[in-house]
Amino acid sequence: MNVIRTENTRDDVSLHDSKDQKITGSFNGSQRITANDIQLTREYRSDLLKDFTYFKYIFRDYLSTFPPASTIAPDNQGHADPFSSKEEKQLQYFAALLDADITEKSATRLLALGKDYYHTGYTPEWIMGVYRLFQSHLQSSIINSCEKIAKKQKEQLTEALVKLLFRDMGLVLKGYWDASLRALKEEENKNQEVQDHISSIMANIPQLLWSTDVVNHRLLYVSPAMRKTCDTKAETIIPCLEGTIPEDKKSIKLAWKRALRGNRAEVESRSFDPGGELRWFRRIFNPLLDDAGNVVRIDGLMEDISESRKNVDHLQYLATTDILTGLANRALWFDRLSQALLAAKRKEKQRFALMILDLNNFKIINDTFGHATGDEILAETGQRLQAALRESDTLARLGGDEFAILLPDITNDMREIAEKIAKNIMICFHKSFACESHDININASIGIALFPDHGRDVKTLMSRADASMYRAKAKGGGFHVYCCDSDSNTTRHLKIASDLRHALNRKQLTLRYQPKIDIKTGKIHSAEALLRWRHPVHGLVNPTDFIPVAERTGIINEITRWVIKNVCSQQNEWRKSGLDIPVTVNISSRTFHDPRMVNDIIDILQTFRAPPLTLEIDITENTLMSDVLNRNYHLEKLNEMGIMISIDDFGLGSSSLSHLKRMPIGSLKIDKSFISGMQNDENDAAIVRSTIDLGHDLGIKVVAEGVENSHAFQTLEQLGCDYAQGFYISHPLSADELLRWVQH
Repeated sequence: MNVIRTENTRDDVSLHDSKDQKITGSFNGSQRITANDIQLTREYRSDLLKDFTYFKYIFRDYLSTFPPASTIAPDNQGHADPFSSKEEKQLQYFAALLDADITEKSATRLLALGKDYYHTGYTPEWIMGVYRLFQSHLQSSIINSCEKIAKKQKEQLTEALVKLLFRDMGLVLKGYWDASLRALKEEENKNQEVQDHISSIMANIPQLLWSTDVVNHRLLYVSPAMRKTCDTKAETIIPCLEGTIPEDKKSIKLAWKRALRGNRAEVESRSFDPGGELRWFRRIFNPLLDDAGNVVRIDGLMEDISESRKNVDHLQYLATTDILTGLANRALWFDRLSQALLAAKRKEKQRFALMILDLNNFKIINDTFGHATGDEILAETGQRLQAALRESDTLARLGGDEFAILLPDITNDMREIAEKIAKNIMICFHKSFACESHDININASIGIALFPDHGRDVKTLMSRADASMYRAKAKGGGFHVYCCDSDSNTTRHLKIASDLRHALNRKQLTLRYQPKIDIKTGKIHSAEALLRWRHPVHGLVNPTDFIPVAERTGIINEITRWVIKNVCSQQNEWRKSGLDIPVTVNISSRTFHDPRMVNDIIDILQTFRAPPLTLEIDITENTLMSDVLNRNYHLEKLNEMGIMISIDDFGLGSSSLSHLKRMPIGSLKIDKSFISGMQNDENDAAIVRSTIDLGHDLGIKVVAEGVENSHAFQTLEQLGCDYAQGFYISHPLSADELLRWVQH
């Protein structure tokens, strides 16, 4: 391997001095940065920086929450608020990192940055968190999603970036450490009076300090705090070793041996404090060498890190746990499933079962009683399911009202055991859910797939369990075990997914446009683009059949780009005939939260030279209430461009309207179920009336969809609704039909 070292990377930068050269060579060599690492990083620099603006939002949030602004001292120029300057400086260093510059000049700048962070008041934990944040952004938002980068190069690029990130972070932390050491040295050089004062302070600090003479095997110094914390016997050259739990003593002794060889060593272990409480401590062993290079003394520091360990454990909990139910989340679920798959493949007779569970008609409960009640039901569902399972089983919430269950370590009668547990699970729903003053009855649908009978990989097993769940749902609930021979619906589902991948290239997708009129004037205001698929065998495929398939398989993003391109192209044609109206495009939750979504829309508008004001984005209320970080970023970017945002299927009244006042929403659509029901149901009429009034109070236009008769239209007109669409006004039309409809 050609490892890039300082002497091989001169550029036009002269060496500052031998010390800088040694530091740079040490850090570059330790990371084994190769010429290929540098070339590959520079090759994809522009792609890695493509979503840098998005990363700024993430970084700004991190910067504003840790450390607190009130604790940061003014910077060297005397500015009272160093946030903006520190933010810009760090962002500049991240951008420079992608230049793959590993020269002495780069190292000098990074050492200076570490010094600056030390004097500003940032902590090493914060610095490491910043670099971890940037690495996560590059990996998840750029490398994993960039189609331009080949799979093999993605792995190489990831490795190269990790090396460069560790090099830069290491140099920053070294600068930080050097600055702290210099500060300590300056304190040591003060006059005796100041030294006495510091000594009195040191005697009362909580850190545990000691120094050991390894030649004569005796303790030279033990801080007062250490004497209070543990039993420091004179013959014990490693203080607090006696109080350390047995399973951690080995790691401490190994760290001590490393220090005796002249290497700084650090280890974390658990010890009992004087009160008998088990605490986490970080031990640092710093060896002191004589002129001959022999270790003569080891200085130690022992720090209570119990709180930080709790924070780490809490972060790990958040990363693997569904907060609402306390169950395993999607990430942990797929990890457990992958581990079960590997274990089963290693053992010839090892089998396991996989279940996907979905609550039936849960959206109706959310729409009727609100999200708070829905959350209560989900949380209690998790508790009931957990009680019905074995300790060895894994229960996870995948999202929404979908749960997954893994039954591992089954050696025989796999189907019988899975069906028995499924029956126990169904019993969980015999008892109604008591929420406030309501007793709500709900049932579930369960799909079951067995390894290895129904698949030998995660994707196949999940797909077949999912298909079985929909089979059970079609029967009204209960459970269904996947059956290759009899499950015709599953076969058709998989065939639709396969055919859908070719539908775009084969020009089987078309658009229809449904007019939306201004109720006051009766004139057309805009149109909604509706997707249609004319299959060569199945004929016209219902959108409710293929849109969910497109969302689950990920094809929905490509289809959405196709829709927006065709809408922009059609608007250009209409303008030639004198028709210039906005067109609404429906965006699924998966597409809306895709990091590339905003840039894709910008590129399409620029390609067709389309004014942003002529495009309106429809998103559902559920999409609006999920993934807050991405949601706010995308809403702000779309609003800055001038694109109107509309909320589709709206029906939760003022409880949800309260969220809208902080978002750039232009209009909302009242769900058609309320429009159709308001003639005979006073509750529906009240919801429509209050939604219109509250929407106007917030400066938001209100659209009624599903208007199918004159009575509904006249009622909406009396209530002051702004716009209407539905069969009473017009059915969805082709592009030419819409043009004639407007002209005549």
